[in-house]
Amino acid sequence: MIRFPIVFILFTCLLCSCKDTRKIQSAIVKKDSVAIVTPPVYNGKEDSLAFIRESYNHILNHKIDFTTFSAKMDVDYDDPDGKKMDVNAQIRMYKDSIIWVSITAILGIEGLRAYITPDSVKLLDKQNKIYIARSVAYLQEITALPLDLPSLQDLLIGNPVFLDSNITSYSKSTGSVSLLGINEIFKMLITISDPEKLLQSSKLDDLDEQRNRTSYLTYSDYETKKGVAFSKKRTITVSEKKKLGIKLNFKQYEFNETLSFPFNVPKNYKSE
Repeated sequence: MIRFPIVFILFTCLLCSCKDTRKIQSAIVKKDSVAIVTPPVYNGKEDSLAFIRESYNHILNHKIDFTTFSAKMDVDYDDPDGKKMDVNAQIRMYKDSIIWVSITAILGIEGLRAYITPDSVKLLDKQNKIYIARSVAYLQEITALPLDLPSLQDLLIGNPVFLDSNITSYSKSTGSVSLLGINEIFKMLITISDPEKLLQSSKLDDLDEQRNRTSYLTYSDYETKKGVAFSKKRTITVSEKKKLGIKLNFKQYEFNETLSFPFNVPKNYKSE
């Protein structure tokens, strides 16, 4: 049975879970964390600020823009209790308008279909014949974060999420540059490759230490298609009291094709 909370969290809650941090400048020696070092100052403060602005602009320049997007992917899910789930997902998106998701598992039978718009979340639990309809505020209720359709689309297409221009420092290592920033909700650590300037990882720590959560996203196996550098393999690791992990392996994807978004509620479905 495909349970709605698990699948839905895959595309929403996990991107923004956060961990209790003491000081993000401190070195964190853990498998799923990134060590932060005091950034070097080359030719003074102005040069450091210029480097930060340049690096931030590189991230913006590599953000994927699209009108429509479709993809098929394998999803491996390890929950906090050690249970594993492997499913297949199809995604179709129209920028700033629609996210359509179909989840299949055993024998290729569709278990869940989702239809998300800027103001609503609708789901068909096909195994239990249940129709669920909520306002988009439901995303914020279950995550306590200002989630909306654009932020979910950024997550699915491989753009950085909750990126802010308030970058306070940086560090350089062989083959990568890390930018440390902060916004109203998160402490952010964004790492990009050097010299390609492609997103490698994103670490988000909640400013509210009472939340005691962290999330770490990685992006790899880039392929350039029609001028777009796309990460075909992603991981999402979440640590709170327990730890869970998700792997996304994109098998097929296309940009800017004509798409349909079928979502019809059968008469024999129960509404919740």
